[in-house]
Amino acid sequence: MTAQASATPKSGSLHLPSLVMARVCTTAIFMTYPACLNTLLDAWQMTATRAGIVQGVFTAAFALSLLVSSFLCDRIGAKRVFSVSTLLAAAAALLFASFARSFETAVVFMALMGLAQGGTYTPAIMLVSANTPQRRRASAIGWVLAGMSAGYVISIFLSTALMAVHGYETAFFATAAITVFGWLLGQIAVRQARELLAEASPGRGTFDRAMKKRSRLLTLGYIGHCWELFGAWAWIPAFLAAALLARNAVSPIELGLWTALALHVSGFFASFLSGYAADRYGARPVLIAFALLGAVCSLSIGWLDGLGVVVLLAVTALYGFATIGDSSVLSSAMTDAVPPEQLGRVLGLRSVLGVGAGALSPAIFGLALDLSPDTLGWGIAFSTLAAGAVVAILCALLLRS
Repeated sequence: MTAQASATPKSGSLHLPSLVMARVCTTAIFMTYPACLNTLLDAWQMTATRAGIVQGVFTAAFALSLLVSSFLCDRIGAKRVFSVSTLLAAAAALLFASFARSFETAVVFMALMGLAQGGTYTPAIMLVSANTPQRRRASAIGWVLAGMSAGYVISIFLSTALMAVHGYETAFFATAAITVFGWLLGQIAVRQARELLAEASPGRGTFDRAMKKRSRLLTLGYIGHCWELFGAWAWIPAFLAAALLARNAVSPIELGLWTALALHVSGFFASFLSGYAADRYGARPVLIAFALLGAVCSLSIGWLDGLGVVVLLAVTALYGFATIGDSSVLSSAMTDAVPPEQLGRVLGLRSVLGVGAGALSPAIFGLALDLSPDTLGWGIAFSTLAAGAVVAILCALLLRS
């Protein structure tokens, strides 16, 4: 029995449905800016470079927040960090909705949102680990991550619809209001939750060699996972636009909505289904299967731009399913591989390395696209993302069952 298992109660008092819904609501602000971007380019007189800087600032602040909040979890407890962070996330969303009206103000308030959001992610995973029996932990974490995917879909749908009728300001306030509701649900979810602060069993509170190897493989696998995931999320919309809008196959609004459905609804199902599969069959085979499927999609989708709308969106949905599905399994496996008193810092380091790779992969994708012949560009560029899947496959193969 690991230190993690000995510290975890057989049943916890975390209210998982409320936690899942809190993650749905808290992440409803995530995609508001990208969903409104076409309008904001004109309204705020931004170049594409400035628009990218705004999103990049959010991602960088989010990565920093993941690291800081994860270390704080080991010091003051995940429950306290999560409770404070959901409140700060709601406040930051309201500030963004109220005052983001230009490139300069957007940079400031997107940074604040990113700094607040990181503390709602890792602590949620740690609280599930502390309050869920090991045999159901992967599926429980899968539901929490599925809630995030649902939040992305709500963000895109609501922002697109409200912006078309009432303007981007209304979209900002509506998604911010949902984030406030997420704070309330979060307090309900963790009110009686147990903390992951129990003392480890004698002699097992530090990493042994097998635990260190497993945690390193899981971290490397997560880096490969993020490389493929963030690259795909960044470039799939542009790829579909190039493939479908040029043929007038769909309208721009339809394209946005169908892209959101294909990427994030499929991700919603992948997150909890992979968790259930890992609880039943173990992490290793599930990680191998999802990484293999992701590699196949990365190596093939860029060559399929001539296909019809239905087929291309179906392949995109399969790609979204493959690239997000191993996330919950990587997280749950890490909670089993790391002593509880060190889990926060390990997850924090993992998050920074993974998000860092995810921030770099879209740039490498774009470089490959620029340097490749027009007829080969998309195929070669998407193939760069397969490198992450290959890393994930190798790491999963080296894991002990």
